[in-house]
Amino acid sequence: MSEVHAARRARLRDRCAANGAAAALVTRPANIRYLTGTAPAGAALLIGPGHDDTDATLVRLRPPPEDGGPDEVPDDLRSTVLPAPDGDAAVAAADLARERHADALAVEEHHLTVTRHRAIASVVDTLPLVDLGGAVEQLRLIKDEHEIANLRIAAEIADQALGELLESILVGRTERHLALELERRLVDHGAEGPAFRTSVGTGPHSGAPRHVPTDRRVEEGDFLTVRLGARYRGYRCEVGRTFVIGTAPAAWQVDLYDLVFAAQRAGREALAPGVACRDVDRAARQPLTAAGHEEGLAQWSGHGVGLEIDEDPRLSPAAMGKLDACVPVTVEPGVHLPGRGGVRIDDTLVVRPVADGGPELLTITTKELLAL
Repeated sequence: MSEVHAARRARLRDRCAANGAAAALVTRPANIRYLTGTAPAGAALLIGPGHDDTDATLVRLRPPPEDGGPDEVPDDLRSTVLPAPDGDAAVAAADLARERHADALAVEEHHLTVTRHRAIASVVDTLPLVDLGGAVEQLRLIKDEHEIANLRIAAEIADQALGELLESILVGRTERHLALELERRLVDHGAEGPAFRTSVGTGPHSGAPRHVPTDRRVEEGDFLTVRLGARYRGYRCEVGRTFVIGTAPAAWQVDLYDLVFAAQRAGREALAPGVACRDVDRAARQPLTAAGHEEGLAQWSGHGVGLEIDEDPRLSPAAMGKLDACVPVTVEPGVHLPGRGGVRIDDTLVVRPVADGGPELLTITTKELLAL
């Protein structure tokens, strides 16, 4: 993978040079990991000045003695460890750029606090600071097949954990307990940890977006909505399903489930290279608004995933841009009826052209309305 990371850094170096900056300071952890394969806590990455990869330096903090030595760094990177664990790697990296006579330094202004930006400016003296913007995030948008393979494994782990939960006794258990069990099962199956905080909603909580689990217990006849994801080698997936507990679903539950299922299917089928992000959102949103559920819908119908769980692109009414091939996204419409509950169905897919079979579904847990 060192060649892959070196190629990514070269592309970023070219973008910076085109904008008049010979050096770039990367501080966002996910971006550092994308460019190096590692992201020690508090680290900063300096790329350039220079025309080859020997000028890439990872500046790290020295961990406290009880934590052992510094994290391993890829052989193709220079590495500098600050002498004290309370230093600022970004400020030290900026000072390196000044010492190397960079003509300008591009920084991630969207990630830096005002205080940190001022500290960097104070050490570079007259060296101009320019905004790197979302240059690394733009590089991260389209995934290579190695990244997609990691996402595929993460999805398999999440599906396994969810499948095992469905085979257990659920009545009487709390949302919080079920969420903790799911996260334990993710790790048992090989995940580094959950991709985000697991959400379990029962009864009136079901279908609510980003619901935080409570001590409410599962009851017969409840809708049960679960949203979870696994993190594997840094890459994060997402899956969400809704079930009925104990008995055959009521007529209103079947109708609501069928409606959300149709919306989710429409959103999945709209995924293709060249399609506007807002058109995918419209496809998933239209069946719900036509049925009178416009008020209370989430601001988005999906989003990108990768080294972070909420990446670009956004699938929302105001989204700009079009989809590309090899971009992984979620499609996650839902309806929540206050006091009654609701339905959410959430998949992670990779955008593929029709010639390659269309969108690749990574999360394959059944979307049938099961009575558990």
